[in-house]
Amino acid sequence: MRRLVLFDLDNTLVDRLDAFRRWAREFVAERDLGEGAFEWMVRLDEDGAVPREVFFRRVRERFSVRESVEKLWGEYRAGMPRMVECPEAVLRALEGLRDAGWRVGIVTNGMEDNQLGKIRRSGLGERVDGWAISGAEGVRKPDARLFEIAAERCGTTLADGGGWIVGDDPVKDVEGGRDAGLRTVWIDRGAGAWPARLAAPDHVVTDARRAVEVIMAEGGGAG
Repeated sequence: MRRLVLFDLDNTLVDRLDAFRRWAREFVAERDLGEGAFEWMVRLDEDGAVPREVFFRRVRERFSVRESVEKLWGEYRAGMPRMVECPEAVLRALEGLRDAGWRVGIVTNGMEDNQLGKIRRSGLGERVDGWAISGAEGVRKPDARLFEIAAERCGTTLADGGGWIVGDDPVKDVEGGRDAGLRTVWIDRGAGAWPARLAAPDHVVTDARRAVEVIMAEGGGAG
């Protein structure tokens, strides 16, 4: 049996907020949008919670940007991947998981070009066995089907058992993963307490490297 660990991408394997801040600074500087524009865009973004079509419509309205929403969104998807980094310690941890016999995958919501660009530019593409991106598959977390697709891309199935999901979103990652039959590790980024209405995750850590340590300690080699 090949056991499986699935990871969320944004704010789990890569720091999406840091990448967004760098993208926003560049966007503001290129267009000379003036003092306060950067801070306003970060607030509007809500850590990625606001849909991009809404985000760019608001940006156009506030700053009288001439490009269309579609063009701005396309440029964003092309530009964000080069802003993203995966910490070397996390890359090494993923390598350690695979060396120990685990299958390792990524399950992420988002547009295919944007998310795939992040995976490849960050070095994650060579450290995982497969990935499932909602924009390519037509289904989004927390739907169990996206987790199933990710497992298939990694050459296994959720029915094999013993799998894990690691992510920062209590509903999309933890609840979705639990409903798919996975054990759960929540990445607590300090953005808020765990929702009282939800069942607690199996483990709580502060970053993906520590999540790997927990999984290795509990599961050892995958056989």
